[in-house]
Amino acid sequence: MESSRASLALQGFLPADAGNSHDLDQQLLRGRYAELRMLYYIGKDLIRWMEQCTEATVASGQFANVRVRPESFAIILVQQVPAHVRAKLEGWGVLDFCALFRRSIGLHAIFQDFPGVELFTPEFLRRYHRHLDQWYEYRLRESAPHRPEPNEFTFDLYASGEYALLLERSWNSSADPA
Repeated sequence: MESSRASLALQGFLPADAGNSHDLDQQLLRGRYAELRMLYYIGKDLIRWMEQCTEATVASGQFANVRVRPESFAIILVQQVPAHVRAKLEGWGVLDFCALFRRSIGLHAIFQDFPGVELFTPEFLRRYHRHLDQWYEYRLRESAPHRPEPNEFTFDLYASGEYALLLERSWNSSADPA
């Protein structure tokens, strides 16, 4: 929140002390670095999910003559989000999830490990959004994945606790000798 307030103050949307612009800029940069770090770890989970989806799809043999790649599933996450997944994300308060997914995946197109703050220029931290969006587009262009049709692949999204509860129920039902 401090980073958002600093950004608004630097843009003139909130009042700021005249001699405080350096402090505001530092707050903004710390917040942007924290945002990048969050995007990196979200992207790490998304990349793992995309790779697992690709492995399962290829192993099924159903798409033997199709170039299914992890990026095929990125397209679903960013451009073809199923209505039930959209509703769940919006219910969690994640309104611009397409940008969140696109930027998280874009960040992983460049960095295998998350770099320290000293490796980012202040200018990059101020405007990283554009770079991540372009890196996402580059990743799609370079991989030339199968572009799935809407509803060609189905999936659902679960919060950690929700998924743990589903696993527990499946374990309990498989243990019952019905």
